[in-house]
Amino acid sequence: MSAPKDKSPVEDTTGEYAAWKQPDDLWFLAGTYGGRVERRCTVPGDRPLFFPVINIQHTRSYSKTPLSMGIAEASASLNGIPLELREFAGQFRAGPRRRFAWGIWGGIAPLAAGQFVLEIKGEATNGFYVDTTYHLEVKETQV
Repeated sequence: MSAPKDKSPVEDTTGEYAAWKQPDDLWFLAGTYGGRVERRCTVPGDRPLFFPVINIQHTRSYSKTPLSMGIAEASASLNGIPLELREFAGQFRAGPRRRFAWGIWGGIAPLAAGQFVLEIKGEATNGFYVDTTYHLEVKETQV
C-alpha cells in the first residue's frame, strides 16, 4: 500500500517490482487485486518467503463481527508440493491510517539456489478469486 501505483508489486503483472522496499529479514511476495497473474522474480536464498493466498483489509476500527470472508478454496504449492497455510488477522499502518486485515497466508523457509514455481489459488464464496503463479529464481547468498 505504500508503493506508488507505477511501482506497486500488487499491481505488477510481471514481477518487475517484486524487490520494491523489501525488509532485510523476510521477502514478501505480493498478492493481487484478483484474477490471473504470472510473475517472474529473483529472491535471495537467505530469507523466508511470505505471501497472501487470499485476503481483505479496511480502515474500520471496530466491528461486531470479526473481519473475514467465506472461502471456497485456498491453496498453494511449491514445485507441485502443497504448502501449509494459516489464517492471519491483524492491523498495520499505511501512511497515517491504521488498517485492519484478515486472510489466508503461506510461508516458505529460505530456499536453496535454483528455480522454483509457486502456485497460489484462492476463491471466496462471493466469486472473488486469485490465481497467481510465481516463477522464482533463488540466488545463492554471498557470505
